[in-house]
Amino acid sequence: MKRMLVNATQQEELRVALVDGQKLYDLSIELRSREQKKANVYKGRISRVEPSLEACFVEYGAQRHGFLPLKEVSKEFFRQQPQGGRLNIRDLLAEGQEILVQVEKEERGTKGAALTTFISLAGRFLVLMPNNPRAGGVSRRIEGEDRDQMREVMNQLQIPEGMGAIVRTAGVGRTVEELQWDLDNLRTQWDQIAAAAQERSAPFLVYRESDAVTRAMRDYLSDDIGEVLVDDPPAFQKAQEYMQRFMPAELQRRLKLYTDDIALFTRFQIESQIESAYGHKVQLPSGGSIVIDYTEALVSIDINSARATRGADIETTATNTNLEAADEIARQLRIRDIGGLIVIDFIDMESTKNQRDVEDRLRDAMKMDRARIQIGRLSRFGLLEMSRQRLRPSLGETSHIVCPRCVGIGSIRSVESMALAILRLIGEELRKDRTARVVVQVPVEVATYIFNEKREWLRTLEDKSEIELLIVPNPHIQTPEYSISRVRDDETELVENKQASYLLPTAPTVAEPALAHESKPQLEAAAVATLLPTTSAPQSTPTAVPTLQAAAQPGIWARLKRFFAGEAAPAVAPARETAAAASATRHEHSERGNRSDPRRDRGRSDHRRPPRRADGARRDHEPRDRNRDRDRDRKPRDRPPERAGEPIAVPRREEPAASALPTPPVSQGTDAPLDQAERVEPRRGRRGRRRGRRGGGGGARNMSLSEGGNSGAASGPPREDPRPQQATPGGNGGRPEEAVPEARETIAHFEPSVPPAAPGASQSARPFVVWSSGPAEKTPGERGPDE
Repeated sequence: MKRMLVNATQQEELRVALVDGQKLYDLSIELRSREQKKANVYKGRISRVEPSLEACFVEYGAQRHGFLPLKEVSKEFFRQQPQGGRLNIRDLLAEGQEILVQVEKEERGTKGAALTTFISLAGRFLVLMPNNPRAGGVSRRIEGEDRDQMREVMNQLQIPEGMGAIVRTAGVGRTVEELQWDLDNLRTQWDQIAAAAQERSAPFLVYRESDAVTRAMRDYLSDDIGEVLVDDPPAFQKAQEYMQRFMPAELQRRLKLYTDDIALFTRFQIESQIESAYGHKVQLPSGGSIVIDYTEALVSIDINSARATRGADIETTATNTNLEAADEIARQLRIRDIGGLIVIDFIDMESTKNQRDVEDRLRDAMKMDRARIQIGRLSRFGLLEMSRQRLRPSLGETSHIVCPRCVGIGSIRSVESMALAILRLIGEELRKDRTARVVVQVPVEVATYIFNEKREWLRTLEDKSEIELLIVPNPHIQTPEYSISRVRDDETELVENKQASYLLPTAPTVAEPALAHESKPQLEAAAVATLLPTTSAPQSTPTAVPTLQAAAQPGIWARLKRFFAGEAAPAVAPARETAAAASATRHEHSERGNRSDPRRDRGRSDHRRPPRRADGARRDHEPRDRNRDRDRDRKPRDRPPERAGEPIAVPRREEPAASALPTPPVSQGTDAPLDQAERVEPRRGRRGRRRGRRGGGGGARNMSLSEGGNSGAASGPPREDPRPQQATPGGNGGRPEEAVPEARETIAHFEPSVPPAAPGASQSARPFVVWSSGPAEKTPGERGPDE
């Protein structure tokens, strides 16, 4: 089960983890000491306009001015509307102009924040863009039928003029009332922001984004999250307040306060997984590893097979390692929130199929990522390029500082190499004019190496230049630090140049990160507080749509048992009870006809109505036959009588049966029952025989039976019984039975292909009789037209 774990016991940071069982697949860490500026709305002042960059710099209250491109400026802030052509940015914007902006990207290093004037307010189900009417629609993560459904719902929303809205993934399946409720709340929030922006002059903070707990609930809480655990009571109250406003009652039960003695993240064994996000190397289950390096322009990821030796050959080993690395890379990108350009160096694979498999695995692993991602293809060098949107400051930016020793390079020079480089620089300083003294401060290890291994070189430099050389070991510095100072001949009388050499080393002043956080000013209060809805989200109960229940298909043993035992098949739906009863009644009357006088039926088998098959012999085409019989029983009253003087309803006269008619034996594997063989078309050509063979009755068998019993029957169009049904008492407890229609010749039509399933059927019927009509039974003492 997927869970959301919120750890807020430490006041320095708030951690939100998404786990699937005990597998960490997403992580968000926010430092309380670091102000979150993304999505905040400020009223700023344009400080400088740069036509060469087609952008301007905005003073909005931060230490560094924000960067605002021209394409991110709404037309409502232009001093004059563009009349076509390319206008200069100085004609559209002016220095000192006040403008309402929103932070789109946080400050990174020496770069200022990226700003935009197209404000977007995020709600639970929608994102409102109050000054961008052309934007709006459905989130790109919503695909398929859900996307079409949400477009129809969006057309029913009452969006104010000049505004746009986007449906978030949390809005899938929501009703129009819920989306309209969220839209109205966002519109009220925007009205307050627009009113507050007119009250004061720039720069100041107009609106601050929601707190960390509310953002976590809004952005990460989805329908597949089965449980939300919070280990801090104040954070639990904020989460509970949000759930009561935006979630239905049954979903509010997912939120729970964790009060166990064991730490929350330790309970689910994810602390070690979180620590892997801080490491330079990540181990793979098969023994391989991935190495993640951060550079100024991009992030490089290298894959090493290391101890992965389980494959049959080198190609298999490389493919398996790359597939594991693709899943882990997608997970590490989410946990670390790495953005920008990413280059992945996969292990070389010769097979094109294996390369495509690795690309597909990486794309599938990236589907659950909330960020916008673009993935390229593997090049012939084994490199894959991709880009990822940065949702928040990355884990490295918030929790890492630059190494003071290597200054971010990651490696330092050795003692020998550094000592040789310093000696060469000393020689350059000694050759300069008017040099009286050279003072060199080096680490203790470098000084020891120079005094012992390079003493002859030092003596040679001093003899050639005749200049005083001082080498001072400084215990306060480490490689690769050093300092070389040159004293001119007119600076020798200064006080700092007359002190003893052992007093020259001084300890450097390093600012502690904790002191920097303590000296940070308090957060500025926003002019507009975050608006909480006064009412909860409307709860809509979905109306139950009546659907036809599919009939449960019995197994082969049940069908054989019913066939030999003659048991009746159970009714599959109430709508079919009438058709089943009618079929049973017709079967009973057919049995009576079979038990009639054999002398009367001798020589007229082609005019005898074929008996119905028993209900126990259930076939795949049974639903279709029932629907056909039901439709035929409904339509006869609309047809005129076929022969003049034909009675409307003639009740059968039961006669004691002398002997039963002989029935042909059924060969093993025949799909039709015994009496079904008589319902075939007597005359047909080669094409008709092929159709009958496909139709399930068997072409050879049907022809043999039709030649023996139906030799005198003529084929023709289907005829339906024109007489209405009449209920007669039967042997079923007094239940009404329908009258037996008049016998007529057997006419059958076969289809060569599988027809569509009948309404309410559990599956498509196999090709069998589409329609059939048999000859009417003859009243005793009456001569037929063919006699």
